[in-house]
Amino acid sequence: MLFSSMTFLFVFMPVVMSIYLLSKKDIRNYVLLAASIIFYAWGEPRYLAIMIMTIVVTYAGARIVDRCLDDKKRKWAMTATILVDLGFLIYFKYFNFIVDNVNAALQLNLDFIDVVMPIGISFYTFQAISYLIDVYRREVEAQEDINKLALYIVLFPQLVAGPIVKYHDVCEQIDDRKVTFADVSFGLKRFIIGLAKKVLIANTLAVVVDRIFMQQPETLGFGYAWLGIIAYMIQLYFDFSGYSDMAIGLGRMFGFRFLENFNYPYISKSISEFWQRWHISLATWFKQYLYIPLGGNRVSPVRTYINLFVVFLVTGVWHGASWTFVLWGVWNAIFICFEKFVGWHKPKDESRYISALRHIYAMLVFVLGLVFFRSVNMDYAWDYLHQMFMLNQPEVVTEVDFGINNKFILMLILGIICSAPIFKNMLYVKYERKVLRSIINIWIFILFYWSTISLASSTYNPFIYFRF
Repeated sequence: MLFSSMTFLFVFMPVVMSIYLLSKKDIRNYVLLAASIIFYAWGEPRYLAIMIMTIVVTYAGARIVDRCLDDKKRKWAMTATILVDLGFLIYFKYFNFIVDNVNAALQLNLDFIDVVMPIGISFYTFQAISYLIDVYRREVEAQEDINKLALYIVLFPQLVAGPIVKYHDVCEQIDDRKVTFADVSFGLKRFIIGLAKKVLIANTLAVVVDRIFMQQPETLGFGYAWLGIIAYMIQLYFDFSGYSDMAIGLGRMFGFRFLENFNYPYISKSISEFWQRWHISLATWFKQYLYIPLGGNRVSPVRTYINLFVVFLVTGVWHGASWTFVLWGVWNAIFICFEKFVGWHKPKDESRYISALRHIYAMLVFVLGLVFFRSVNMDYAWDYLHQMFMLNQPEVVTEVDFGINNKFILMLILGIICSAPIFKNMLYVKYERKVLRSIINIWIFILFYWSTISLASSTYNPFIYFRF
């Protein structure tokens, strides 16, 4: 089920919210757990068993880790449980990729079933692993109630596309939380803003982006190549940050306070800063559970660069089973290491011109990396880059209707403007400022009405990060 669907907006969400608010406090977790299972099973009932197995394995493994007194046995129990959880992820996400590469490398023709990846498996697997490691580190106690652990892993607001919630951030909220009118009001407004980001901006840009990337690069030329990747850059941000806004808003409506997942990444002046602002939950997950255990920056400079390289290589692989994602991870790693080497990752006082040049550099590096992120294969990516830099003469072809119209141009401009923190504190206007608060409330109502009208007349609606 999609957040941006009529079924969710006008049936699922109001029904679940009503039952939740009318329920006694001691059964609200069960209401949310049941709702989350229905939410997931609505679209993929056959993969519900995989998620349940992940929950059971994680619950049993954490209990063993928590009860073991011998450090070696605790480490073995944690490692074995993580390997089982990762085994589900590797099989469903990377099996086809592994078979294809073995066939290509050894010139074989191995023919196995085509494995379909369950939606959300990358996200809920990482949440399960973070819980296990938190228990191993004795940062939290193992959850004795399997239903509460299940709620943490399958909570529907952030189940299928994040943000990745770490157990130590929400364990107290699972046991005890309050829902106030202010929470519901704020959460609903945050949800509507995320919905508008997705439906009005991301979906509008997606139509043109998809049509451009359906063409062979050599037929595009310089202009359309740059338009396609810049529009995709804006689409990706508003699609994913829109989902995160909806997830955070929904969580707030049920009493959960999830950490922010985006902080205006397109104002960054380095790739290091960019990754402090983009998909923050994933970046912090890798920092806490991979980079620091590898030694972080407490080791020699060479080892630190290796650690950074490993983290971003794994980040690329996490995003998808394709060599384009591997190269995208390597691309980010190269510039992260370069910036650390020259000291660009540290904040400094500098002139406006230097600051502007640093911003241009960061966005150019990000955009070029996005070509690999969006391309179906390596050949397509290289050909697309050739067109962006006019390294090949484009073929003369019949003009293609890419769907570029006034609405697309308007949403592209709005997307660029709203990528900056111009309206950052809009939802935090004090209630004493009644006129401004009323204007904001009216504007949010208009956004909701406009979004639902657009949904009713649109056929394009999937979230990009569902495929990761």
